[in-house]
Amino acid sequence: MTISLRKVAVLAAFGVALAGCAGGGAGTPGGGRGGDRTASPGASASAAGPGSSPAAGSAAGSAAGSAAGGQQGASPQAAPGPAKAPTLAPGPNGLTPVFERAKQRTDKTVALTFDADMTADQGPRAAAGERFDNPQLIATLRALKVPSTVFMTGRWAEEYPDQAKAIGTDPMFEVANHSYSHHAFTEPCYGLPALDGAAARADVDRAFESFRKAGAVNTVPYFRFPGGCYDDQALRALSTAKVTAVQWDVVSGDAFAKDPAAVAAQVLAGVKPGSLVVMHCTRSAAPVTEEAIRTIVPELRKRGYRFVKVSELMGT
Repeated sequence: MTISLRKVAVLAAFGVALAGCAGGGAGTPGGGRGGDRTASPGASASAAGPGSSPAAGSAAGSAAGSAAGGQQGASPQAAPGPAKAPTLAPGPNGLTPVFERAKQRTDKTVALTFDADMTADQGPRAAAGERFDNPQLIATLRALKVPSTVFMTGRWAEEYPDQAKAIGTDPMFEVANHSYSHHAFTEPCYGLPALDGAAARADVDRAFESFRKAGAVNTVPYFRFPGGCYDDQALRALSTAKVTAVQWDVVSGDAFAKDPAAVAAQVLAGVKPGSLVVMHCTRSAAPVTEEAIRTIVPELRKRGYRFVKVSELMGT
């Protein structure tokens, strides 16, 4: 397998984030890339992610989102998500396709994505008061009217079911899969414990089921590998899940950052038309993300950018 040097550098910069979010030690990504497998968007479509309600993005889902959004301060003018989230055609030999940036790279659109990380064994830390959520960040995204995609772990949805439901019924957002346990799908991967093929597929299904139980209906058939680590074996293990793997081309550097200005500067320096930015929705691991967003959003709008969810970016 040929690994892009640029992608190795991106994943290396992201390594500190994943090691801390998962509570594991530092390491090196397990391949990180399975080659450039970005396929043409719109080749197939799914109304919702596996295990989710078929009403995702429907009028019923939007109505529920408006009601929940009203309670949480969402704008009633927020544009609802698409009725069907676009997906990519399978890669070579039916492998799970990978998306990392819009194919159309002249339109000034950008997708901000937020990983809601929590591992299966971090319950005691949450019980002791550690906060793996960031409700102020979500409130700020609503106030600034920024459509966003939240990549949740199933464990996060179980720990914060009310928040998972509020996010997953608000038409401003869409919920994507970040695994259930935040374990690695290949190794080495920043010290994360690894899953074999059968366990990996079951882990993805379990996450979608956690979203369903929490009441998050605006789910999309997208999956982000913990650590961004994957190889052909991982792509093959998920091939029957009918998901599109979503990577990124801009690392925010928000994990464990203490200077919001530095995070904002890194994002603003990296964004290009069609970019996909990876950030975090966990206070303990990314404490200055919300403050950075208050700089990033107005500046990118000043530069002529429009914020979209991954589903819209993938469809361009």
